[in-house]
Amino acid sequence: MAMASLSTVFALGIALWASITGFLNLEGSKHKGELVEYESQGWLREYASWDAQNQRFLVSFMEGGLGQIGMDGKEETLVKDEDYAGNATLGFEIDSPRNRVVVVVADALGNKYSALAAYDMKTWRRLFLTKLSGLGDEKSFADDVTVDPTGTAYVTDTKGNKIWRVSPDGSVVTEIRSPVFTSFPGKLPLNLVGLNGIVYHPDGFLLAIHTWAGVLFKVSLDGSSVRAVNMSALLLLGDGIALLSPERLVVASGMPSARIVESRDGWQSASLTHRYVGPMHRIATCATVKDDGKVFVSHMIGMGLVKKHVITQAVFTEVVRA
Repeated sequence: MAMASLSTVFALGIALWASITGFLNLEGSKHKGELVEYESQGWLREYASWDAQNQRFLVSFMEGGLGQIGMDGKEETLVKDEDYAGNATLGFEIDSPRNRVVVVVADALGNKYSALAAYDMKTWRRLFLTKLSGLGDEKSFADDVTVDPTGTAYVTDTKGNKIWRVSPDGSVVTEIRSPVFTSFPGKLPLNLVGLNGIVYHPDGFLLAIHTWAGVLFKVSLDGSSVRAVNMSALLLLGDGIALLSPERLVVASGMPSARIVESRDGWQSASLTHRYVGPMHRIATCATVKDDGKVFVSHMIGMGLVKKHVITQAVFTEVVRA
């Protein structure tokens, strides 16, 4: 009986592996545009970003750490920091003027620890590790980060619906709080995810998205002004965001995989103009723009025994307006 059960499990495993392998091949054959596939050490990868200076993709590890995608299509570890072992690394920003990466660290399950770390991109030596919240503080979940021209970092708290502002050397932390962030009821059950993707705009303000409410916010750098962008459509499940230009923003999301919204009035209002449908079973979590202006979308879920992940070029179609 035990041997029969073992044989059955083995057969089912082989069948599942065959189906997955075939599905992965079909997935690649159906995709339009460039497709970056890589074998990973983990099932979940929340964030990837194009490193223009070194012509490579960097990725963050849900189990903690940073890596790059090698020429052989395999993930290579660059950072594994024992000082926050057991926590996830999530959104990060390549701060090119200072030749560093700033990366969000969080207790993804218990919401009992959030931090921001910075690493030198040449040596991968840690420059600072700044705790944002810990035991005894309100529950928080640091999720994404952007950096302004001074090197000040802005980190979203998707649990507490606030933004941490961290000085360039990591020594000073202040908060941006506003009732506006929570004044829009979640359109999806349970209201699991609040403020999420964030980006610095070259005109000197922040854009941040609330995932469950589907609302985009325009936020002054000092937090004195927080306004909801008047949208033509809600951006439900909006996750990582990236600027294509000062007037165009890419929003990665679960369904569809990405959207482009455009503003002609300094982000007082915006309209949905394009959408991209990718491998939605993998769950798109962030977008990055390469040197040539092509948009690439990273997906969270790896598949197969080799934990194969994909970063897809987003081939957008125009939204037909009624």
